[in-house]
Amino acid sequence: MKRTLTGIGICLAVLCLAALPAAAQKSNPPRPRVLVIGVNGMELDIIRPLLVEGKLPNLAHLIKNGTYGKLRTTSAPNCPKVYSTIFTSTPPAEHGVTGFLVNGITANTHMLKEEPIWSFLSKAGVTVGMANVPATFPVMPVNGYMVSGMLTRGKDCEDGVLCAPKLTEVEGGKAVYPDSLKQELLTNVGDYYIDCSRMPAAEELKGKETEVINAWLAKVDLIRAQQTKLFEYLLTNHPKDFTFLGQSCEDRTGHWLYPIQPFNAGYNPKINDVRLNAFPNQYIAMDKVLGTILKHIDENTYVFMISDHGIKPLREFEETNPHAHMDHEKTTPVIAKHDFADGDDVPGSIVVMGPNIKKDNRLMGFEASVYDIAPTLLHIYGIKPGPEMQGHVLTEIFTSGAAPVKTASAAPAPAEHSH
Repeated sequence: MKRTLTGIGICLAVLCLAALPAAAQKSNPPRPRVLVIGVNGMELDIIRPLLVEGKLPNLAHLIKNGTYGKLRTTSAPNCPKVYSTIFTSTPPAEHGVTGFLVNGITANTHMLKEEPIWSFLSKAGVTVGMANVPATFPVMPVNGYMVSGMLTRGKDCEDGVLCAPKLTEVEGGKAVYPDSLKQELLTNVGDYYIDCSRMPAAEELKGKETEVINAWLAKVDLIRAQQTKLFEYLLTNHPKDFTFLGQSCEDRTGHWLYPIQPFNAGYNPKINDVRLNAFPNQYIAMDKVLGTILKHIDENTYVFMISDHGIKPLREFEETNPHAHMDHEKTTPVIAKHDFADGDDVPGSIVVMGPNIKKDNRLMGFEASVYDIAPTLLHIYGIKPGPEMQGHVLTEIFTSGAAPVKTASAAPAPAEHSH
C-alpha cells in the first residue's frame, strides 16, 4: 500500500497539531533543529582546488567541524529523479519521478507515489520550511511553509523544464504554501526569479558569444542575490525546526561553461575561452550564500549540505548519443553533463556538521548514498523511517557510532547502492 498523503490528510494533521493545548506542547522537550542546503550538481573536482586556495571559507568551516565525503547517486542521475529519491529514500521506479519528463509531462509532486520527508516530519509535529528546492512544484501542505524551486512552471515556459519564471508569472499550480505567504514574499522580498536562468540557445550565441555569456552570467548573479534575500527573510521571520533550501545555478553554469581544455569533446574557444572562471566562480558565490545562511544557526543546529550529483566533461561513450552535446531542451551545446549511465562517474557530495557529528572526518568510498538522507534526518527527530525506505541511517557520521536517538533499522539499500 502506498504511503502518499493527500493534501487534505496533511492539512488535517497540521490542524490537529495546531490544536494541541499549550501545556501539552510545553511539556515536550525541544526538537532538534536541522538545516539542509541542497546544491544542484556540486562538483568536487572544481570545489577541492578552491578549498585548497582558501576561496570557500564557509564550506571549509563545515568540513573542518563536521563529516564530509562523496554521496552515491542513482544511475543516469538528473535533478528531479535524484531529489525525489532523496525525499523518499526509494528508487525512481517506485517513487514515480524518473526524469525531467514522465510520459511527456514535466516532473511534479503529483507524480510522487511514496511519502516524502516533509510529510513524515509534518505528521510528527516538526515545523517545516522549504524554499527553492527542486522538484517541489506544485507545493504541498506542510506544518510550516513551502516555496517551490526548479521545475516550477510559468509564463513563456509552460513545459516547466529549466524555466526562470518570476513569482507572479507562475502557472499551472501553486508555488507557495500557505497562500498568505505569497503576498508577504512579494512585499518583503520582491518579485524574484524562482529558478536559475535558462541557458541561451545556439542561435542566440552565434556571433555574439561574449555579449550573451556576460549577460547570462549577470542574470545568474541577480537571481542568486534574489534567492539569498528570500532565504534571509524566511530564516529571520519564519524559523522552523527543519529547513530545506536549494541552489541550482551552479549546475546550469557547469553544463556549458565548465572549464574544459582544447582536447575535451565539444571545446569551442568562442564560448569556452570567454569566461574561464565562470563555473568555479559559481561556487565562490555559493559560499557567500552559505555564509549568510550560517548566520542563522547555533551550536545545536545540524547542517546538511548535499548535492544530487556532480558534473563532468563529456566522456568517450557519449559519441553514440545524438543529444550528448545538447541541453535538456536540445537547443544549447553542452560540454559537461551528469546523466551518465554509471552514476558513480558523477557522485554527489555530503557535508554534515552539528551536535554529535564527528569533526574533520571524511567518508571514504561510497559510505553514504542519496537513499540515506531521509532515514538519517528522520532519525535525528526520533521518527521511524517508513518500511518502504531503502536507505540506512548514517550512524557512522555520529560520535561513538550512534545517532542521538534510537529508531528501528531501515531496510537495506538496493544492490547498486549498497555500502
